[in-house]
Amino acid sequence: MRTLVVLLTLAHGCSLAFAGPIYYTSQGGRYTEELRHRIRGDQAVLGYIRYLENSGPSVVTSRRGANATLPCRMRFVPSGYRVKWVKMNGSPLENIVLVGNSLQQKGYGAFARRAYLRRLDKYDVSLLLLDVRLEDAGKFKCELINGVDDEAAELELQLDGVVFPYQPRQGRYQFNYYQAVRACEGQDARLATFQQLFQEWQRGLDWCNAGWLEDGTVQYPVTVPRDPCGGRHLPAGIRSYGLRNKQRERYDAFCFTSSIKGYVYFRKNAQMLDYRRAVSACRSEGATIAKVGQLYAAWTFSRLHRCEPGWLADGSVRFPIVSPRSQCGGPEPGVRSHGFPNQAQRQYGVYCYKAR
Repeated sequence: MRTLVVLLTLAHGCSLAFAGPIYYTSQGGRYTEELRHRIRGDQAVLGYIRYLENSGPSVVTSRRGANATLPCRMRFVPSGYRVKWVKMNGSPLENIVLVGNSLQQKGYGAFARRAYLRRLDKYDVSLLLLDVRLEDAGKFKCELINGVDDEAAELELQLDGVVFPYQPRQGRYQFNYYQAVRACEGQDARLATFQQLFQEWQRGLDWCNAGWLEDGTVQYPVTVPRDPCGGRHLPAGIRSYGLRNKQRERYDAFCFTSSIKGYVYFRKNAQMLDYRRAVSACRSEGATIAKVGQLYAAWTFSRLHRCEPGWLADGSVRFPIVSPRSQCGGPEPGVRSHGFPNQAQRQYGVYCYKAR
């Protein structure tokens, strides 16, 4: 150990005059193996070695249902190490994804049988995440634990998808935070993060009703400033009400969805359908009536285009437009809404969802 301290001290001193890489060899007191490690001089601070490489992207993009690899790589292999992957969710309780070493590994909770160490070689401790889910989006931490100098690297998993505003049949501003969470989940979606809402605003989302986001804030995107939407004197952007009372206050919801494993199609009978017959029509073909999030996903990823309104599972009537024209609801692409008609009306077709 005394030899190691002397060598590290000399290495650190030399680094002041030599900017290139330094090589050193050490033999620990209770370990018999010899460690040879290439580092820069400014990293050879007394007693500290960087175990994890600072390489690879810090943000990884994927889609629901796909696989994703979050890169993490060791510079060298310390004795008796463990690797712990954690999903960072702001809670004081760790959401452990996986714990492993050179011999074994184990996934936990919702990540069991979906999370594995990639192991392209003995230095590779990247996280391979199978069948990505909406709730997987967010920050992860790769933590190397060896009992002496623990080290961690943070990465973020982002999902390609679409944000859509959602309100129930009763109209605007009906949801407290927890109801908004359930409402989005009921439409095959999740409450959007601020980053997801911001990206959708950059793509042109303009919505003058405030809605809950995942972090408990209430915000809304404005691309064309105007008096009813915060004032025309303010620049375009995301208007924020900040953190609100999750139990008492009521707003709309901004939901986020990603790709779907099945497909959405439009079904129209010779006679138009009321809501009950619409549900039965989908079921007769081994499908289910589509949810709002599924229709948005089909519009986004499959470019579903249909200038015909149809029932959806929540009782609303909507239709997706990729190539706008005047008779299909205006000059912009999007999912058009006819609101929540009387479910006995027989004026519409139906959008069905069938799993692959």
